[in-house]
Amino acid sequence: MSLLEIIIVIVLIGAVLTVVGSRVLGGADRGKANLAKTQIQTLAGKVENFQLDTGRLPAKLEDLAAQPAGVSGWLGPYAKPSEFNDPWGHAIEYRVPGEAGPFDLKSLGKDGRPGGSSYDADISVE
Repeated sequence: MSLLEIIIVIVLIGAVLTVVGSRVLGGADRGKANLAKTQIQTLAGKVENFQLDTGRLPAKLEDLAAQPAGVSGWLGPYAKPSEFNDPWGHAIEYRVPGEAGPFDLKSLGKDGRPGGSSYDADISVE
């Protein structure tokens, strides 16, 4: 095998690894986006359970993990503090009242900034 043939083989192997690597990393982002959707839906259910038990919405997500002062009927903890971050490690936004309903839950996506497209897009529960 000549030096030129060895270089060609190395370049081809590098190209294959680049294609495979980009597909694997893209799959990881897709998985995190799907996990964020599921996580927000689950957290919305926990907010609703808090409301059913106490007659009001939590003022902040932390109220799901520890009983807030002056709130009766609390049967939690409803969630762990680790559930308040999306799969990329960014805090999930919670707003009362919400824009389209009684509350909003939103992940700001991979980049952690409002807006964006693809995996950087905001993820919320409809």
